[in-house]
Amino acid sequence: MLNALEVFTTVVVGVMVGVEFSVAFVINPIFNALPEDSGQLGRAHGGRMLGAVMPFWYIGSLVLSAIWAIAGWHHHGAGLVVIAAALLIVSVIMSVLLLVPINNRSKTWTPENRPEDWKEQSNRWDRFHYVRVAVLIAAFALLVAALT
Repeated sequence: MLNALEVFTTVVVGVMVGVEFSVAFVINPIFNALPEDSGQLGRAHGGRMLGAVMPFWYIGSLVLSAIWAIAGWHHHGAGLVVIAAALLIVSVIMSVLLLVPINNRSKTWTPENRPEDWKEQSNRWDRFHYVRVAVLIAAFALLVAALT
């Protein structure tokens, strides 16, 4: 049963990392290259769509990692899982304090109602997101290492 939990947790976190990586390095650069207001509208739609799913994914990943750490406490790699869970906590805190407030504003923006500094706010979100992606990659790498 522990093996199934380990694999399931690693897959859930890995897919989340892949989504967040693609947002940072594929989707947002595509949006930024679109003409006129298309990019801003795309980011707003993405913020609404992913903003509805990601809280459950982040918390679920953290809960699964915590269960793995507890269930596998006396097994090889438990320390790595604990560190990965701590990094997932950091990613949740970063999200709540830094990224979600910007996302909550930007997901309602249209070309008619967006603030004058919308590009600066989007760039700030991107910078915070790059750091969060690095934290998530580190957590994922630790979970993978714990499997071996």
